[in-house]
Amino acid sequence: MMKNVKRFWLACLTVVVSMTVLVTSAYAQTVFWEPLTSYNASTWSKSDGYSNGGMFNCTWRANNVSFNGSGQMRLALTSPAWNTFDCAEYKTTFSSGYGLYEVNMKPAKNIGIVSSFFTYTGPSEGNPWDEIDIEFLGKDTTKVQFNYFKNGVGGHEQVVNLGFDASQGYHIYAFDWQANSIKWYVDGVLKHTVTGSPSTLPSTPGKIFANIWNGTGVDGWLGAYNGANPLYADYDFIKYTSN
Repeated sequence: MMKNVKRFWLACLTVVVSMTVLVTSAYAQTVFWEPLTSYNASTWSKSDGYSNGGMFNCTWRANNVSFNGSGQMRLALTSPAWNTFDCAEYKTTFSSGYGLYEVNMKPAKNIGIVSSFFTYTGPSEGNPWDEIDIEFLGKDTTKVQFNYFKNGVGGHEQVVNLGFDASQGYHIYAFDWQANSIKWYVDGVLKHTVTGSPSTLPSTPGKIFANIWNGTGVDGWLGAYNGANPLYADYDFIKYTSN
């Protein structure tokens, strides 16, 4: 069914699968469609050669982002040496604001890790830390965690029972980010809503991210990572529709 969704959008946009598509309508609505068939350096970058530090117990490696040629991207968590770990992150080269963000993905399953899809901006971009998250904790992939940060303040986690094991197949996860609300969806079904205002909810445009990483010092949240590798999070498409 998820492949049919992908083919439907490709038909609607009448584009070649291997291309990222940016469409602007007469009403100034922008649709960014990424079928993830290959690396497009004009709209995406691969984090490489550094670590976020803190609870991130790995180094981002561009080589850990790959494409299978059939329309899926794979992010890998690997170990080049004992107790040394490499992880993967893919992010847009541009920032986007209010609108609907969608991903068709299959997270990795293992204690101590995270597979995610989110928007983020922060001090590295000269902005306040604003973020909206869809996160899968590998210790239990029958659940998904939603969260957001405003000016670096988080603590808004909401864990939702999915009724299926997300690591076993592709499903569409989404959030609709508006000035006065954020709504999270799973396969088109509304699962969680927060309301507020631009002073209490994220309001600064950010980049779109997908990543996989293993944690350290956060065993109460993720569980203790056991060193298992390689582990993979797979992504079928990413889509952003502005207001």
